[in-house]
Amino acid sequence: MARAENTELIDSFEELYRDYYRNEIGELAQKYPTEQKSLYLDWGDIYRFDPDLADDVRSHPEELRDYAEEALRLYDLPVDVKLGQAHVRIRNLPDATDIREIRADHRGQLIAVQGVVRKATDVKPKITQAAFECQRCGTLTRIPQESGDFQEPHECQGCERQGPFRVNFDQSEFVDAQKIRVQESPEGLRGGETPQSIDVNIEDDITGEVTAGDHVRVSGVLKLDQQGNDQDQSPMFDTYMEGFSVEIEDEQFEEMDITEEDKQEIVELSGRENIYDEMVGAIAPSIYGYEREKLSMILQLFSGVTKHLPDESRIRGDLHMLLIGDPGTGKSQMLSYIKNIAPRSVYTSGKGSSSAGLTAAAVRDDFGDGQQWTLEAGALVLADQGIAAVDELDKMAADDRSAMHQALEQQEISVSKAGINATLKSRCSLLGAANPKYGRFDQYEPISEQIDLEPALISRFDLIFTVTDQPDEEKDRNLADHILRTNYAGELHTHRVESNKSNFSDDEVENVTDEVAPTIEPELLRKYIAYAKRTCFPTMTEEARAEIENFYVDLRTKGTDEDAAVPVTARKLEAIVRLAEASARVRLSDTVTQGDAERVIEIVRSCMEDVGVDPETGELDADMIEAGTSKSQRDRIKNIKGLIDDLEDEYDEGAPVDVVVDRAEEIGMDETKAEHEIEKLKQKGEVYEPQTDYLRTT
Repeated sequence: MARAENTELIDSFEELYRDYYRNEIGELAQKYPTEQKSLYLDWGDIYRFDPDLADDVRSHPEELRDYAEEALRLYDLPVDVKLGQAHVRIRNLPDATDIREIRADHRGQLIAVQGVVRKATDVKPKITQAAFECQRCGTLTRIPQESGDFQEPHECQGCERQGPFRVNFDQSEFVDAQKIRVQESPEGLRGGETPQSIDVNIEDDITGEVTAGDHVRVSGVLKLDQQGNDQDQSPMFDTYMEGFSVEIEDEQFEEMDITEEDKQEIVELSGRENIYDEMVGAIAPSIYGYEREKLSMILQLFSGVTKHLPDESRIRGDLHMLLIGDPGTGKSQMLSYIKNIAPRSVYTSGKGSSSAGLTAAAVRDDFGDGQQWTLEAGALVLADQGIAAVDELDKMAADDRSAMHQALEQQEISVSKAGINATLKSRCSLLGAANPKYGRFDQYEPISEQIDLEPALISRFDLIFTVTDQPDEEKDRNLADHILRTNYAGELHTHRVESNKSNFSDDEVENVTDEVAPTIEPELLRKYIAYAKRTCFPTMTEEARAEIENFYVDLRTKGTDEDAAVPVTARKLEAIVRLAEASARVRLSDTVTQGDAERVIEIVRSCMEDVGVDPETGELDADMIEAGTSKSQRDRIKNIKGLIDDLEDEYDEGAPVDVVVDRAEEIGMDETKAEHEIEKLKQKGEVYEPQTDYLRTT
């Protein structure tokens, strides 16, 4: 650009500062250089001031940044401060470029990308101007270090010899530098694409702000870097960005664009009387039945309110739900439907998930300079502020499952690997699906004994649904009719689209497909959920509080007898509160009413009756889930061990099995149950056989 034009551009920036940024520059002058080093310009302000200048900023960002910084140095400041090293950073570009849409044409332009930080190196000093001292005559030679390679002087300017040289650190200039890898956000991916990423180099005051798992918007210049090494250079180039500004987007669903028409439609929907039925109809319409489960999934999508208390403790609002059921009951299909509807979601399946893949992996590679350890965020971290759907939960290795415990309750993940100690956020809801222990439910065994998951993990789920597959003529007929109708609708639609000589009219196809269409369009439902979570924070009415309190206290009173089991724990109470808040959010209501409380109590009660009932007493027993054994079972084990103890003293060889069983029968225990418990004790190593059919306690 010509000299006159340069002066013109510097003048333009000075005028822009006077019109738009007077206060900001005054604040920068007061805080420079310890607290603040950068002036942030909003691209929209530049465009309003001069559209041509805004276009130049996008097409020649680095040149214009130099002029903008020069204008800042020439600006008349109210205080006597020199802004010699202050940066001008441009942010809020109107449209972000998808990482997978970056092309060669973008080279050298100012672009913005959005995504999740997958890796971030440590902040390291980087030399920008190296002062070389000649070892022979002591002359200093300063060489700016612009490109990727380290530039050394060819010869000394004093004695004209070729060295040797030593870097004088006191006379050199350094800047903080960091490299981050930004990967596409999971909510932007449809159809199982592999997420793509771009590396961003950032410098000075914007370093050290982000960590793996943060959602960010980065503005910067796209650069190219040649592949291969010096001897074997390739015609192919890698892209990377020089970052101008990095903003952390903690706001949920920032990228969901909700127009005024959408808002009107959402508010109109929320006022309908049958809104809950419509919501249920919008979830996986191709799967027949499961109204209770689908309603719970809707409540999970809307989620309760996360509370922050004055003492800085936090009560989670996210709901966790587990579906355990026979094969072929449509669990995985419901999970993948939810994954598509949730504004932010990550789907993973049991066998394919390791504990590092769920939480965070410490990886050693050449990201940055030289081999170093970095943290890579796993699925539960990427699902932060959304839903993590984990299928085949029972097929996971037990130690991989244990990685979830902290993520479910505290909603953060502590990582101590390869000398890195970090805590990552995982504020997500977990929707899990699993099969029973033996592949299918055995109707003669209590359901809680057939759940092949650790009690500590199970107790963290707010709702556990069991989906059994029992033949029933009427139900089977309805199911068959529904599946055939769904398939027929699919056939007609495909036939109409793919076949040139289709003899079905549009009306015929529409009539059939209407029967299996969701009651609310998936796109509108996603916006509805995002809108509700963004704007609606319901509070509990007195009636709702009383309803929930009475339900909980009534259940607990059944456990006050000396021999009775504890029917329910306080964890369930918190689950009911979260569900009731979610129920209010579905109506976009600011208050949780008695109706909400009754609706969710019904769901919780039926879940508890499915899973938390002791089959022997018929009473609710929280330990069936929380501890994995019912109270009556524990009592039996105690009794059997007591009997063996007593009989050991009477017989030299140990307690004979048949005598133990006889005594157990005398105190009212079934013979088969007694044998079953003895077998269990032997497996656990609490009892052993010194010789066949004789027992001793360990």
